[in-house]
Amino acid sequence: MHVIAVGLSHKTAPVEQREKAALTDRAARDLLRSLTADGAVSEAAVLSTCNRTELYAVSGDPAATEPRLVEALLAHTRISAPELACASYVHRDDRAAAQLFRVTSSLDSMVVGESEIQGQVRGAWERAVEEGTVGPVLNQLFRRALETGKRVRSETRISTGPASVSTVAVAVASRAFDDLRSRRVLVIGAGKMAEGTMLNLVEQGVDEVVVINRTVSTARQLAARVGGRGEGFDRLPAELEAADIVISSTNAPHAILDRAGLEPVLARRPERPLVIIDISVPRDVHPAIAELPGVVLHDIDDLERVVEANMDERRREALLGERIVRGAVEGFAEWRSGLAAAPAIRSLRDRAEEIRLTELARVAAGWESLSEADRERLDVLTRGIVNKLLHEPTVRARAAARETEGHRHLESLRHLFGLELTGDPTA
Repeated sequence: MHVIAVGLSHKTAPVEQREKAALTDRAARDLLRSLTADGAVSEAAVLSTCNRTELYAVSGDPAATEPRLVEALLAHTRISAPELACASYVHRDDRAAAQLFRVTSSLDSMVVGESEIQGQVRGAWERAVEEGTVGPVLNQLFRRALETGKRVRSETRISTGPASVSTVAVAVASRAFDDLRSRRVLVIGAGKMAEGTMLNLVEQGVDEVVVINRTVSTARQLAARVGGRGEGFDRLPAELEAADIVISSTNAPHAILDRAGLEPVLARRPERPLVIIDISVPRDVHPAIAELPGVVLHDIDDLERVVEANMDERRREALLGERIVRGAVEGFAEWRSGLAAAPAIRSLRDRAEEIRLTELARVAAGWESLSEADRERLDVLTRGIVNKLLHEPTVRARAAARETEGHRHLESLRHLFGLELTGDPTA
């Protein structure tokens, strides 16, 4: 049985195409049921996040299965065939396993070392289990993927340091204050990075948020997300006086905060530090403000330098993570090759046991003087002989299955001993 992965990600498709290929939970369940309904695919799971949509399947005929997976994506998403053809990738067997292991370890993430992906992979597996579309192969694949992801995170420093401007901004604010819970945040503008920084600060327990924007309704909408207040620019001096942390992200063509305007505000709030995080380009805050006592000013270049330094560290640690993934892929390949050899080995042992029992019955019929104890000794003796005779062929069959032409060795074994396959090879 082969493992096949078909998908697209942030590395191959822009966000517009990833949006079209995204699957809701219901759509993912419908896709799984349709894939396994006709028996062409014996197992299936689907992983859909903002940065990727990937199908994992098990089949005896990968050449026929791959277009089937593509058809399923087209049928259950809004992406077009030409778009998918340009953005998709296909992996088989070890490369498919490596893809899932790297994804789960966040080595393939947009932000290397992010932690959300492990929960998303676990959710994809649980959904497939609920739909009854996974079996021994994908259960083993996903179990090992999650174990590998856990190892990469625990045995490397892949998650060291904040890896985005908003998380670095929170780290800066945290260093300035012992406790963020009683602090007030003033957000100037309604840019995406300002929003992300605001949300991260709220997660850290910031007590109060005020948003100021030229369009008051926009300010109120953003503030409402965290139970804050939205105001117009006429309130800027008063809110600066009350704030502990200022995040500025506007589209203004020139500085909206300068030294002359901030000095009177600081005079009314002596001995209270003010952290200003300017993430606008062009800058909202004049650099001369950094010279004022009690002010800590960071612009976007400051933050991005920290992000890049942290990402350099993560990239170095990712090399160690890749080694762990390679070892895990080899372990899965060994398990899967043993699975391929299992039917031949089972059939050989069944045949040997049939011969052993037949010969015992024939001899015992004419050997009336055998006691029950003698019969048991004879049974143990013959079973031991059979096990010793079959030990080496069993070991060699499992080893042969790991070779490129392993199936030919297994076919030779079946031919030489006249074996018929018994049972499900994945059982």
